[in-house]
Amino acid sequence: MLTLRAPCLLVLVLLAIPAHPQASNPPTTEEAQTLLNAGHLEEALKALDTLALQQPEPAGVERLRGMAFYEQGKIQLAATAFERALAQDPSDREAMQMQGVVLFRSGKPAAAIPLLEQAHLSIPRTNIDSNYVLGLCYLDTRRYDDARKAFATQYNFPPDSPSAYLLAARMMLRRDYLPVADTFAQKALALNPNLPMAHLLIGQIRLSQSKLSEAVAEFGKESELNPLYGEVYDRLGDAYLRQGDYARSQESLDRALLLEPNSSVPYILLGKVLLKQQDPLMAKMYLDKALAIDPGNYTTHTLLGQTYRSLGQAAQASHEFQVAEQIQADAQPKLETPK
Repeated sequence: MLTLRAPCLLVLVLLAIPAHPQASNPPTTEEAQTLLNAGHLEEALKALDTLALQQPEPAGVERLRGMAFYEQGKIQLAATAFERALAQDPSDREAMQMQGVVLFRSGKPAAAIPLLEQAHLSIPRTNIDSNYVLGLCYLDTRRYDDARKAFATQYNFPPDSPSAYLLAARMMLRRDYLPVADTFAQKALALNPNLPMAHLLIGQIRLSQSKLSEAVAEFGKESELNPLYGEVYDRLGDAYLRQGDYARSQESLDRALLLEPNSSVPYILLGKVLLKQQDPLMAKMYLDKALAIDPGNYTTHTLLGQTYRSLGQAAQASHEFQVAEQIQADAQPKLETPK
């Protein structure tokens, strides 16, 4: 009996020994893409690192790596990855587009333009429209008419239309190209003297140039053409405030509030007016309302600090100034150190 049991025990022992474990299947680019789409950026990068060890490296790995780095805000690493992706596949339009975007964000608009022109692609995931970025590149390289056409394409405007000129002027104002913005806005008005928003934009340009009387005149013209647009009145209130005409400023800002009760701008400006009029209690009421609408506004916290100081509440004033400083610090662009 013993001789019969020994082989049986041996079989049981052998069966208990685990077979040589099989290596887990390596990730696929599709799985890495799924991780990226889900926002699991570190996991996606780990999967891509594994894929990059394969020879040859699977198509799309470097592009996906670039997208992950881009979404992490690591612009230099993203640029390197997109450059590799294009070296592997010069026809990869998405990598081409994103390389153009990172070049623009790195302060190299001239280098970005050929890539963006060739790619001509919108990438829904990143909410990037190539015409918009291309238009900004044209602006920064002083190719103003090309910028107008790019922005017009984004909005499906005819490139030589009044709307196209006004849109380009607005983009120029945002980037402080004031003289050329004025030229384009005037061209828009010449093509259509009743074009809504044109006088408003020219007024904003005049306000930026501290030409206050001209700004007031332009805002007044806009209010005649567009009487129910609240921004006209808060801009008019701002112009009167800078002129020191506090009564007219308050009147205009009250009108803005009635039309745009959910905008923080007129509340902030009314706070400024009331501080100028030595009425910190009323100023605080409007500034508290502005803060409730937009808690992260640097100007609101600064004005609240001034208000509390006027009220003799030093601790609250100090707190508001500290919050304002932190907001301003957080808003400063963070430059990545190249590795």
